[in-house]
Amino acid sequence: MKRSVRILFFFLFILSVVCQAAGKNNPLVYYIPIDKEISNTTRIYLSNGLREASRLNAQAVLIHMNTYGGELESADSMRTAVLYSRIPVYVFIDNNAASAGALISLACKKIFMRRGASMGAATVVNGTDGKAMPDKYQSYMRSMMRSTAEAHGHDTIISNGKTIIRWHRDPLIAEAMVDDRVVVPNLIDSGKVLTFTADEALKWHYCDGIAESSDEVITQYLGMKQYVLKQYEPSTFDNLKGFLMSPIVQSLLIIIIIGGIYFELQTPGFGFPIIAAIVAAVLYFSPLWLDGLAANWEILVFLLGIILIVLEIFVIPGFGVAGISGIICVIGGLIMALLNNPGFDFTHVSSADTGRASLTVLLGIGLGFTLVLWLSSKIGSRGIFRRVALEADLENAVSSPVLTSLVGLEGTAETVLRLSGKVRIGDEIYDGVSESGFIEKGLRIKVVRFENAQVYVVAIKQDK
Repeated sequence: MKRSVRILFFFLFILSVVCQAAGKNNPLVYYIPIDKEISNTTRIYLSNGLREASRLNAQAVLIHMNTYGGELESADSMRTAVLYSRIPVYVFIDNNAASAGALISLACKKIFMRRGASMGAATVVNGTDGKAMPDKYQSYMRSMMRSTAEAHGHDTIISNGKTIIRWHRDPLIAEAMVDDRVVVPNLIDSGKVLTFTADEALKWHYCDGIAESSDEVITQYLGMKQYVLKQYEPSTFDNLKGFLMSPIVQSLLIIIIIGGIYFELQTPGFGFPIIAAIVAAVLYFSPLWLDGLAANWEILVFLLGIILIVLEIFVIPGFGVAGISGIICVIGGLIMALLNNPGFDFTHVSSADTGRASLTVLLGIGLGFTLVLWLSSKIGSRGIFRRVALEADLENAVSSPVLTSLVGLEGTAETVLRLSGKVRIGDEIYDGVSESGFIEKGLRIKVVRFENAQVYVVAIKQDK
């Protein structure tokens, strides 16, 4: 009996080894589902998936596509990654490949669609109201769609002494998916943006086969009867990194950086504003650095800008070369961190990439300063901001008689007044705010008014 059991286990072991060996000989297909809006998150999915597929020596990559579109910048990066992938990339459109999804699908070696699916409608629209963007944006999208279609090549046919070029994917059709002015004879007239059904795409060579599942694509069209399927599994970190790299989130982080630095310079000590600014800066640069966009020198340029601004405010009186250089370094560091440039080489950075990065940063800085000015006017006033500062009633209830008597008196700056600081009037020290710009410590000052329990002072010109 024991001998029979041993023999049975031996045969089971041999069978498992044989099955394992057979599995290793089967081709590996790497499967990447993209079933959400095209964004930095899906770009990270594709980038990580292609990298892992290469590491595993996959024979093919299959993208399972179902999206209504998304961010043009992310779509451009994804279509470039597909076009230059060492491993052939195929796409199975399961229901929708609209706008940015159509651009990515067009970059794939072969396109397969489920019956009832659609592909096209790649006009660039405004993310807020859905209206078409100006023609310069459409021109850029037309160019990308056309060049992507052309990348698949063409056949040159000589017939009756005439040379005929037959594109594998007609670039004119790709343009018609963007621009309603493009006419494709026997397909679409002017005034309509092209969207293919599965049967139409098959007829016009924009689809290489109709299937009902990814398994059917692999077995019937790719010819892999036995295969190993490995699916990309996004991590929580992938989703967090994609979220932080969203242009909206990046603009919000820039707002926090600008606001935190400003409010920290207005208050003594090391407090919450500068902590918020540091955290925001880390969240801004970390995903870009990990993704290879932000180089060390670009982060150092940003830090140098902050140092120059601090030196201008704390050490160097007035506002000059250090302050202006600091602002340029801060803005430059934030912008360059968003550009995909290897080292100091900006050859392959397009003007559109630079424009998008600049818009993100300048929008964030502009909104940051607007928010700072608004908060500065609201602190200590009505509503929730009454909790941030002493109530105005204290001015009349407690400080008014004392401060009123100080108007017109002279004293000295007890600390450097970077708009706010401490002043000495007689034997007492008060919170003071400069109304004549930067005032050095020890300079003579004069009280001109009081407000919100603070004296407002101006510097007295010193006799030479």
